[in-house]
Amino acid sequence: MPKKLMNLDVDLLRTFATIANSGNFTRAAEKLMRQQSTISLQIKRLEEQLGHRLLDRSPRAVSLTPEGEAVLAYAQRILDLNDEVVSLTHEPLMQGAVRLGTPEDFATHHLPNILSRFIQAYPSVALEVHCDLTLNLLDGFRAGNYDLVLVKREQAAGSSGVRVWREPLVWVSGNHDYMASGGPLPLVVSPEPCVYRKRATAALNRNRRQWRVAYTCASLAGTLAAVRAGLGIAVLPKEMVPHGLHVIDGDPLPDLKDTEIALMSAKRTSPPVAKLRDHIIRSLGDGVSENA
Repeated sequence: MPKKLMNLDVDLLRTFATIANSGNFTRAAEKLMRQQSTISLQIKRLEEQLGHRLLDRSPRAVSLTPEGEAVLAYAQRILDLNDEVVSLTHEPLMQGAVRLGTPEDFATHHLPNILSRFIQAYPSVALEVHCDLTLNLLDGFRAGNYDLVLVKREQAAGSSGVRVWREPLVWVSGNHDYMASGGPLPLVVSPEPCVYRKRATAALNRNRRQWRVAYTCASLAGTLAAVRAGLGIAVLPKEMVPHGLHVIDGDPLPDLKDTEIALMSAKRTSPPVAKLRDHIIRSLGDGVSENA
């Protein structure tokens, strides 16, 4: 006799994903608008169904077990597909435009699949995506040019927006050993105003390390090409470092704080804007890269 397949409860998976992404049961209960005792029982049921402990609990936070990390990736995919099916059948006529502003490097690395799933679920929504530097995006958002913006910011920098991503920043280079040259450190940077450029130069100034701007480019692809060609070193989020470039570890260069991405939304939002806002927050997992 073939083994009987188990049908997982989507509601249990949603509770598990919300707890994992929120970091504790209290915040998850608030998001799900349920009692903490209820979601605790749901996690117990899911763990019993799967035969593995998924979460390690402490008084202040929870963390994923190895089995939990594996299940979370699949749970998010199941939830995304579930929500897309519901959207197609319950809201097929949702129409309107959504104007999204985002940094180019973050958009290139993290958003394509997220935005693709959204437009598949809502084919009648006109999605307009504009890439620019964070400070320009903020100016445009204040001027009413965007419904939503993803912006780079210092950790815990004010209360504006919802943090959706956090990741370590690192120094990267090609094959050239700039540490041994002894001269000013050549930098590959984005044009001003750029958060990463400001972060890099401020850190070098604090360490009294001489530097010079060797190459300026607004795109991630151009930055990577310049570093590969040996024109200088750059600052990148750790997850964006491609094969063939090297993270500079150790004392020669100062440590950099984590990068943080926040999602800002206009006070008055249309249904399509609200849907995309919630979709981005859910898809990015409430903001902490596994590398962090």
